[in-house]
Amino acid sequence: MRYLILFLVLIYACDRPKDLGNAAPPVEAPFEGLDTIATNDWWNRGENPIIDVKVHRDSVIAFGIYTVSNHILKMSAQLFPLYPEEVRTVRLALKKNGEWVEVQEQNVNDIGWSALFRIKDWDDSVSVPYRLLHGEGATYEGVIRANPESSNEIQLAALSCNSNHDRGDRANYVRNINYQDPDLIFFAGDQSYDHKEHTAAWLKFGMQFRDLFRTRPCITIPDDHDIGQGNIWGEGGKKASSMAGNDGGYFFDPDYVKMVERCQTAHLPDPYDPSPIQQGIGVYYTDLQWGGIDFAIIEDRKFKSGPNGKIPQQGPRPDHIRNPNYDPASIDLPGLVLLGERQLDFLGQWGKERPEMMKAVLSQTGFCGGAHLHGSKDNRLHADLDSNGWPQSGRNKALKLIQEAGAIHIGGDQHISTVIQHGIDEFRDGPWAFIVPASVNDYYGRWWWPEDEQPGPGANDRLPWTGDYMDGFNNKITMHAYANPENQDKGAGYGLIIFDKSADQVTFECWPRTEDVSLEDAEQFLGWPLTISLK
Repeated sequence: MRYLILFLVLIYACDRPKDLGNAAPPVEAPFEGLDTIATNDWWNRGENPIIDVKVHRDSVIAFGIYTVSNHILKMSAQLFPLYPEEVRTVRLALKKNGEWVEVQEQNVNDIGWSALFRIKDWDDSVSVPYRLLHGEGATYEGVIRANPESSNEIQLAALSCNSNHDRGDRANYVRNINYQDPDLIFFAGDQSYDHKEHTAAWLKFGMQFRDLFRTRPCITIPDDHDIGQGNIWGEGGKKASSMAGNDGGYFFDPDYVKMVERCQTAHLPDPYDPSPIQQGIGVYYTDLQWGGIDFAIIEDRKFKSGPNGKIPQQGPRPDHIRNPNYDPASIDLPGLVLLGERQLDFLGQWGKERPEMMKAVLSQTGFCGGAHLHGSKDNRLHADLDSNGWPQSGRNKALKLIQEAGAIHIGGDQHISTVIQHGIDEFRDGPWAFIVPASVNDYYGRWWWPEDEQPGPGANDRLPWTGDYMDGFNNKITMHAYANPENQDKGAGYGLIIFDKSADQVTFECWPRTEDVSLEDAEQFLGWPLTISLK
């Protein structure tokens, strides 16, 4: 036994780094009972059930993730947890004239293990190999792509809802999306479903998908599950009374929320207005210009009012309305907020600028009730207040600004993929929206399933229940395509959005998770592709 203990001690000592200087004692967690590996003595804990974090020290850099916009490069380096004696800096090297040149060194945050690089006056006309370095041997390499602004077609791959019901790899997504080679990637939220363990789940997500964003810009925005809640109505950053969050606000410690947002959004372009909200929680809404397309990135949860205590409850939960005979106007009350004045001001200004560019708004979820059945086929909801169909006045303000900008909307969250043209005053007078499917959809399915099982006016011949409908809030919507979960892969997959700049057209593609897009007979979900004109 004595020799076995000595052997294990030697193995542990070999794997731990030598004293590299700049040693740091364990940081005491600012949040109690949350995130066992975000800080503190993580190495004394048992095996992590989400991902093995006790990696060889040559592999301590998990991934890098970056964007380029307006000639500013921003890149986050995400590390596995560090031992106290390891250096707390990461270096960025660029390959110039065939030689690697270290251009920046940044501190690693002891809470969440990420570091941020920012370089102004970035020459985006050429592709540049990059290398992240830590200590004596850890490296991670990729390519900062040249701006494809001279290309007529720009492609965006969009994903959402990476459920922890499947801890496996995402090889099908990596194979397919790299084969299609989009110009940038968008993850619309719920990269993590492990509410109290964001660091491990974020590392898992990064290891699953890093070969997609190793060599192209990537936009990631957190949603409710990422910050530890089943749903979120942020209500300007107030404190919520429960993880359900339906009275508005954030339930977990604001330092935890800030860590999540830092890890997932620090690499985005600088915020339009960085003023924090309540509890010191930050904001990240901004715009990104890439390939001649102008993307507004908004936070459709952060300022939204919570329903509990503000409107009459008409179902088993404050956010679920089961009564089909209720008056929708009775819940569209003065003082209720959706995007908030700050973001409406941003969208209004953004919509007027750069009119020569095609435009898209990226956010977490859709601006209507785009599903009837929730969780199971016997759970029909008349209206779901988690969607951005409510409050209706706030919804219409947002859609008018998106429409005035000539933009489309792309989001996730709903698990079911849909293509809808919104109506504001009349059917089909609002913007088009593509809600992409869940990456993994064996957790909570949703179905588009009108109770009378009849098509609406102006239906197409691709799917049975398309055309004009009123959602449960009396919002006007025109359904063009939907991927119910009994279809291939339970409706799991991803979206590909193709911007044709010369024709001013956008094509929506929706690919099942297990389909091999390199094969000639590869098929999208029934109802796709769709091409729309923005003229």
